[in-house]
This record gives sequence, C-alpha cells and structure tokens, in this order.
Amino acid sequence: MSGLLEGITVVALEQAVAAPMCTRVLADFGARVIKVENPDGGDFARWYDDVVNGQAAHFVWCNRGKQSVTLDLKSPDGLDLLHRLLDRADVLVSNLAPGATARLGLAPDDLANRHPGLISVEIDGFGVGGPLSNKRAYDLLVQAEIGACAVTGYPGAPAKPGPPVADVTTGLHAALSILALLCARERGRPEGAQVAVSLFDTMADMMGYHLTHARYTGVDQQPLGVGSPAVAPYGSYRTADEQTVVLGTTNDREWQRLARLMLQRPDLAQDERFRTNPDRCLHRQVLDAEIGAWCARHDLAHIQKAADDAGIGNSRYNRATEVVEHPQLRERDRWREIDSPAGVVQSLLPAPVISGVVPTMGAVPGLGEHTDAVLSELGLAATEVAVLRGSGALGPAYRPGDEHDDSSKS
Repeated sequence: MSGLLEGITVVALEQAVAAPMCTRVLADFGARVIKVENPDGGDFARWYDDVVNGQAAHFVWCNRGKQSVTLDLKSPDGLDLLHRLLDRADVLVSNLAPGATARLGLAPDDLANRHPGLISVEIDGFGVGGPLSNKRAYDLLVQAEIGACAVTGYPGAPAKPGPPVADVTTGLHAALSILALLCARERGRPEGAQVAVSLFDTMADMMGYHLTHARYTGVDQQPLGVGSPAVAPYGSYRTADEQTVVLGTTNDREWQRLARLMLQRPDLAQDERFRTNPDRCLHRQVLDAEIGAWCARHDLAHIQKAADDAGIGNSRYNRATEVVEHPQLRERDRWREIDSPAGVVQSLLPAPVISGVVPTMGAVPGLGEHTDAVLSELGLAATEVAVLRGSGALGPAYRPGDEHDDSSKS
C-alpha cells in the first residue's frame, strides 16, 4: 500500500527549506504537490551548490516527488492560472517574503473568500503582529534571535546547530496542521482553514526547556558543546584510540550503574558531591575529569561494551561522511534511488515506518518540467500555452539539462 494521501492536491509557493520540507512530507505520503516557481530561476535553493550531479543538495533533499510549474505571478495571466490551480486544490502552502502573498491577493482573507474550501498554510519568519513581523527571516537569523545559538557551542563561542532545525521543525508543524485539518474534514468539519506557522514561534517551542529554566531562575545556562546543562554526566570523552565516545545518563540509578559497574568506582557512587543530578551538574568539571581519565585509558570498543553491559547509553561521535555508510542505515536498507533531471540519485527514506505502507518518493523535478502537462489538465490547448509562453506568463518550454545552464540562474 502506498499513497495514503492519494487524491489530495497541494499547491506550493515555496522556496528554501521550511515550506519545501512540509510539502515533501505530504508528497512522501502520496499527495500530489504542484510546486509553482518563478520562471526566472525558480526556487533559489536550486542554486545553493551543484554537488548532486550538478544539482543542489538542499533542493534534492527537500523536493522529491513534486511537479514543477513555472508561472509569473506578477502577470495577470500567470496569477489567473494559479487561481485555476487552487480551484482544484485541497491545500496551498507558501513561504514567500514578508507581504508577498498579500501583494498578490493571496492573503488569508482573500483565499477564504475566493477559495472557501481551501486549507491555506502560510509559513513566515516571526509571526504577524510583532515588531519583527516584516523582517526577513532565515534559519540562522531566527535561531540567533530566539536564543538557540546562545545555548549551542561553548561559553563565549556560540554556534548555530548544524541542521536547519528552525526550517525543518516549522515545516513539520505545518505538515502536521494540514494532516489534522484533512482529518477534521473527513469527520464532517467545515472545509477550508487558514494556518499561520512562524519559524520564531516554532523555535520558541523548541527552546521550551531553556526558556522555562530562564524564566524561573533568571539564569542563562552556559552551552556545553557535546553535552547538556540539565544532566550530568552527559557528554563526550576522548578514548585511547583517538576516537570520541558520547555517554549519557538521565537519572540517579543510571549514574550508580555507570560508577559501580562501568567505571568500577564505588567511591564515586558514594561521593555526596554526585548523589543527585543537581549535585552532579554543580560538580560537573570534577566528574567529567574522572570519566575522561578512565576513557583515555581504554579504546572505544572496550568503553562501549562496558557501557552496554552496564545499561548506559552511549554512541560514537561520527562525521557526516562516516554516517553515509553507517551500518544502521545500510543494514536496514534506508537508502533509495530516485530519479532527477541529472539521473538517478540517492535519497533517504522518510523517518516514519508504517506497516504495509511504501513511501511514494517520486522524482526531483526540473524547473518547469510539468508546466505543459499541468496546464493541459486545466483545459489549455498547446496553442494557448504557446501564447502564454510568448507573453512571459510562463517559463520557457522545459528541456532536460536547461536547469544546469548558469545563464538560467536568478
């Protein structure tokens, strides 16, 4: 079984990561996603790099299983074609620049009036109604503004979390909202709804522990690199064979097992400085020095076996190039081949494993690849499409390989 969302049509006015991640999730579940792109270069994430056989890694990651249609929404004809697509659609997802949808007549109220059955989801940076609402917002900017960079890295050396967590989590919240509304529609609730999801609000939720701690203590917790200010011991340690092991405990019982069974140090287990988690956090430097000294005398394999035998969570610190060939991915067959304009490429399966369901995982689209086919479904003859193309309302006719021509970039 595949295509859990078969029959659902999503129109996307999207770029970068947040909205494309939302619609990729829906496409993986079988929804039809029509990605409407500017004829002048399309989604700017297409041009971030060219490492995937001439295609950008961000774009390949976020855009499988979609159809690309090029429309100039600043032209009356292009905008009219968009509305004709929306007449047939279940969902519109957008994350254009601040104010762009309103200027196009696609604000929530406009859509509710013209397309009353449509679920419209607008992803923005900072949410409506605040002093930052009209500012551009990218993943890094929001992470800095919400404090995520201040709790990542080391004291005096803040860092952005590597993955674009503001973009990705916002996209997932948007997809979850759409699925909830589709479920409500199936139960007879009124059709159509307007959803607003901001990167700022999503990251505020992600920062919930840190913000709650700060509100009730007035203290800014210091970042600890590969560690957590909330729990100890919980961090990374160098091994005798020049590897890095990461060890984690989450309660006092685990700490006792780590000290007595793994380290063979009943003295540490009995030390009053380490009796409770708050005590261990307070004396973290002393505790980490003891664990670090033990790890430095043993190789990674010995440490991980000792940790496993004691029931202590542990992992190996890996780089991305090592994870590509990770046995946990390989032996569970998590990589798949998908088509793209540049040939077959490797892509990871979606995270959810649902019994009896095969993810759709369609091809990565070329810029404007599906324009003619989609417009023919609206009843436009080839001659009408040619006239619209001549007027500039559409991009040029798609030819494989065109999207890799540097002259097409915007």
